Amino acid sequence: MINTFMMLKTGTTIQVDDTISLELIDYHHAGALYQLVKENRSHLRIWLPWVDYMRTLEDFKRYIGNSKQRYANHAENGYVIMANDEMIGRIGVYNIDMHNRHASIGYWLDQQWMGKGIITNACKAVITWAFQNLALNRIEIRCGTENYKSQAIPERLGFKKEGIIRQGEFVNGQFIDLCVYAMLKEEWSVE
Repeated sequence: MINTFMMLKTGTTIQVDDTISLELIDYHHAGALYQLVKENRSHLRIWLPWVDYMRTLEDFKRYIGNSKQRYANHAENGYVIMANDEMIGRIGVYNIDMHNRHASIGYWLDQQWMGKGIITNACKAVITWAFQNLALNRIEIRCGTENYKSQAIPERLGFKKEGIIRQGEFVNGQFIDLCVYAMLKEEWSVE
């Protein structure tokens, strides 16, 4: 069994454990990603503002192209979460600021895979990889103040809750408040 604190990085894949891996997003993921969002639209749209704008395969191809451009510009590392050969979600290091050495983590998961520790372990792997390979000093996770499942992830990982961004995101026709959690490199340890 591969442990998150002994994770492997081979090419564009981060191996989280025996069955879960993170693949750098690419065009060949478009069809599966489109289908996954389509099947999870009602559960994802509650907290993710982009879901209602992603309706066609072409939307996903465009999104992947933009993600690849941000990767080339060192502003993002976006991954699909794979359980063996099945795509089950997304995770990434976003808004990378190399000058100030900080970034944000974002994630979502197919509803049927929730509650199994997958996002927690994927976050551990991505955070460890980002601190070691991107030389980041700070990583943030932001989530809706009423999105308790998402808040449980940074809390479980030992992130510090730093405050609330009032009306920080526009979702489903209204502004929502966001909790801001942060981890500094000097505080990070995987046990």
